[in-house]
Amino acid sequence: MIDTHAHLAPDEAAEVLARARAAGVARVVAVATSIQGAHEALEIAGLHDGVFAALGIHPHEAGGAEARRLGELRDLLGDPRAVAVGETGLDYFRDYAPRDAQRRIFDAQLALAAELGKPVVIHTRAADEDTVEALAGFSGTVILHCFSSTALLEPALEHGWYVSFAGNVTYPKAPELRDAAARVPEERLLAETDSPYLAPQPVRGQRNEPAFVMHTLAALAEVRQTDLTALEARIDANATRAFAL
Repeated sequence: MIDTHAHLAPDEAAEVLARARAAGVARVVAVATSIQGAHEALEIAGLHDGVFAALGIHPHEAGGAEARRLGELRDLLGDPRAVAVGETGLDYFRDYAPRDAQRRIFDAQLALAAELGKPVVIHTRAADEDTVEALAGFSGTVILHCFSSTALLEPALEHGWYVSFAGNVTYPKAPELRDAAARVPEERLLAETDSPYLAPQPVRGQRNEPAFVMHTLAALAEVRQTDLTALEARIDANATRAFAL
């Protein structure tokens, strides 16, 4: 199994990854949201087999100094361990950065992904229309991280985007996410933890980590009425293709 989206702390990575391997999670995509985080993700990927890095500047950072470090991001993305741009996108729910600044840095990272031929990992909250508009001109691989807006399902199906589900798909009050998970074509389905956030229902309240993606896998297999082992293999193959692993 693969956890396609985890935020790993350098001082905890070895122990967290050991528990992941014990649970059957052989590969992890470590995701950065800042330049410092990008350096850390690459360091972790260099130290541990089966770990890859997705490097981006989060929309929350769009109004500050990080937005002026796109050149550094581009250089870091040249590392062979960097398999994707992101997470990047738009967040109008928190509005921690001006929306026009968010859009500028989002567009810039989409351009980087296109230039470098890498997939893009999308963070979007309360910004469905603008997210779809921004992605309209992007012809590369799109991964909707931590899918949580059913309004994005139809665009995802239309454009062939990958749809990644996190622990919130297991929550009792999220039947709409399970309905969406049942509709995603099997070749476009991914799973993640978004750790340390959004621990799945069986371990809710704990600090999330890559090992717990197995709970999300079980929920996806149940809602899709498919064999768990077969779905595990399918998601692993999808991630291999999406991230060119």
